[in-house]
Amino acid sequence: MKSLEPKKIILIGASTGGPAHIEKILCALDPTLDLTIIIAQHMGADFLPSFVKRLAHKSNHAISLAQDKEKIYNTGIYITSHNCEIIQTSAGLEFRVTQAQSEHFNPDINHLFFSALPLSNSYKFLAVLLTGIGDDGVNGCSALAQNGVKCIAESEKSAIVYGIPARAKERVLNILVRDLSDIITEIQNFGEEDV
Repeated sequence: MKSLEPKKIILIGASTGGPAHIEKILCALDPTLDLTIIIAQHMGADFLPSFVKRLAHKSNHAISLAQDKEKIYNTGIYITSHNCEIIQTSAGLEFRVTQAQSEHFNPDINHLFFSALPLSNSYKFLAVLLTGIGDDGVNGCSALAQNGVKCIAESEKSAIVYGIPARAKERVLNILVRDLSDIITEIQNFGEEDV
């Protein structure tokens, strides 16, 4: 029997153009892969439940909106909102979701990525930054890369808006730059790797 505790966790951050790319990734992935996927896609909080429902319908994966104090399981796919963190408790990994007084982004990609930093020596992470405006997620991705986490930025060729991945390419140590199709392959390979 497989453990319910996550061992391999993929963090995905995206902004403009991200929903279609996230859908392509999830539709292409083998549902038997033993990995956890946590996605921070910039979107109004009111629209996230319908986004989750659409992704679940299109991809045939079980996908949920991350809730405060929710336990994180292996093979779970979670969409985050607000300031969402991954924390370690005596019972395993859980989400902490808080609503800041003034949120520049919903959700905050950097907030999610930085929360993984203290866990990156105990769990295997892959961090991916997809298409989008601005640079949310780049600082968190950089910190993870400096701690040995493999990081990928979407290429200019496949990105709808080459903002976030362009900043990541400039500022993240040893970041890999990949087209969307190659990102899917990287995620698939990551899921198949031994821990």
